Amino acid sequence: MSTYMYLYGLIPTNEAEAAEFVPFYGLDGKNVTYELPIGDVTAITCEIDSNEYSEDAIQDKMENDMEWLQEKAMHHHEALLELQKSYTLVPMKFCTIYKSQESLISKIETTEENISQLFEKLHGNQEWNLKIYCDDSLLRKHVIDHNLTIKAKQEEISQLSPGKQFFEKKKIDRLVDKEMETEKNKVCETFHNDFKRLALEETVKRNWSKDVTGRNVDMSWNSVYLLKASDVNRFLNQIETKKAEYAKNGWTFEASGPWPAYHFTS
Repeated sequence: MSTYMYLYGLIPTNEAEAAEFVPFYGLDGKNVTYELPIGDVTAITCEIDSNEYSEDAIQDKMENDMEWLQEKAMHHHEALLELQKSYTLVPMKFCTIYKSQESLISKIETTEENISQLFEKLHGNQEWNLKIYCDDSLLRKHVIDHNLTIKAKQEEISQLSPGKQFFEKKKIDRLVDKEMETEKNKVCETFHNDFKRLALEETVKRNWSKDVTGRNVDMSWNSVYLLKASDVNRFLNQIETKKAEYAKNGWTFEASGPWPAYHFTS
């Protein structure tokens, strides 16, 4: 049986030598993972069947076998969660595969300096995600009650005849929708600017749909922060303060982490 190399992630060799690696069954559930030292970088890897995990076979599984995809992707993610508890980890994307040990070693040797820089950036730091949701019904009420543009339009309409008021009030609904979106963007960007002052790096991601989140309210913001471990409590306390302050206007905050630093490595 010919084999490929499945790569979970990279850790500093000095950390690998200092903390015992506990092997676990790899992606196929048969072969056991092991450390592969390559200079100052150690790869966490395992062998997999080259036929079962060829590019075409994986593509077919991803397109036609959702159960397989969810199981294997979760295995990969959970393995990285465990590894980051003991080591500074540069995580690999799901299904990072090399056709031979030689090709894996060659790739790491040619990028060792960049990998070492990533180790320095990640050491003692954590990736945290923040998702912000908004209940439109509560925000709508807040905007109608407090938005100066809406109040000015309402005052303008009140001076019109009853017949004209009927048509103008319909325009108010469209104006409220527009002002709500403006309010969402302004509030979320203000939150983000506050939170990112604590971050070493940050990035904003695409919002998820209700089908993905399973919630009955829209996601308004989705961002990721690389934080010093010593600043995590400050970050979470800031979020709790925002929760208490803005809940009445429909805002909900969901912080999660620490995650493998998927967004701050390449």
